[in-house]
Amino acid sequence: MSGPLHTYRKRVASGTITSDPGQAMALEKLQLLWNRLKERGNAPPAPAPRGWFGFGTKAAKPEPALNGIYLYGGVGIGKSMMMDLFHANAPVEKKRRVHFHDFMQSVHAELREERKRGTTDPLIPIAKRIAADTRLLCFDEMQVTDIADAMILSHLFEELFAQGVVVVATSNRHPTELYKNGLNRHLFEPFIDLLQQRLDVLHVNGPPDYRKLDAQRGGVYFTPIDEDTRQAFDDLWRSFCGAATPFPAMLNLQGRFIDLPLATKTEVRAGFTDLCAKPLGPGDYLLLAKTYRTVFLEDVPLLTPEKRDQAKRFVTLIDALYEARARLVILAAAEPESLYPKGDGAFEFERTASRLMEMRSEKYLAALG
Repeated sequence: MSGPLHTYRKRVASGTITSDPGQAMALEKLQLLWNRLKERGNAPPAPAPRGWFGFGTKAAKPEPALNGIYLYGGVGIGKSMMMDLFHANAPVEKKRRVHFHDFMQSVHAELREERKRGTTDPLIPIAKRIAADTRLLCFDEMQVTDIADAMILSHLFEELFAQGVVVVATSNRHPTELYKNGLNRHLFEPFIDLLQQRLDVLHVNGPPDYRKLDAQRGGVYFTPIDEDTRQAFDDLWRSFCGAATPFPAMLNLQGRFIDLPLATKTEVRAGFTDLCAKPLGPGDYLLLAKTYRTVFLEDVPLLTPEKRDQAKRFVTLIDALYEARARLVILAAAEPESLYPKGDGAFEFERTASRLMEMRSEKYLAALG
């Protein structure tokens, strides 16, 4: 016997992870999908008819064969772990595991190139290229907060499904809650319908947030902001710099420059206003995360509803650093769960708070070496 459920049971038996009924039920669903992929082998799947939502040639609605699974639920309940078990065991050669931010960044880059070529419908060749290289696409943390992404997704995913791509996604929200209250959301609703038609949507009732339970107080997270914590933050910065002399730095993202107050070859120090009060986006934060191994972020304030844009950028920054497995040293006005207690985006911030707790944990830091 093999597959994600078998691997999960082995880890439970060894004591590596704790058994949970919600996780076990989700893994049974993932196992069924794994079995279907195993039976199919590496032969290319038959393309599904397209045109259900107004793209391409109109066709009769096909049988409701599923193209994958959509797992959603609260933060820290093991969604990413289960998806990773599935991806690692998936019996296909052409598979890809990617954070949703990274995926959309690559799609936008390809769109720019196709438009330079004058392609009439650029998402079709992009989807075909993705399908040629990827039979299984695993998305971590699917969330839609950007109008540009919202306008792309329906057409792109219809083409991906038409090409037979299997998708496994994790999210904190049910598909109907994605891009909630967003600008022109009615244009995004076909994508919601598409997800519910083609993916098995499963709510994961998981255990408590293990990342929060595992967090260690102090170390790399300093709060509140006062003379003592600032001194400790400064001391740790100097210890990381060692003999290196930090200087102002600049990153170049496709001709647009990002100014950073202080940096060495592997460490960078910046204030909250430097990174979250300026019009930076996922691409900027991904570049930062890939350039520096350790990020010192100081003066993170209490975030109010009036600072929703700054809070959104902070969420995106933490996502990028977490996915890059960067070390984060932070000086903040409050504990993670109290930084943004209410306001637009506070729901999404629960995941960020959980990640901040994990990033200061002994387990996370030990894995960085």
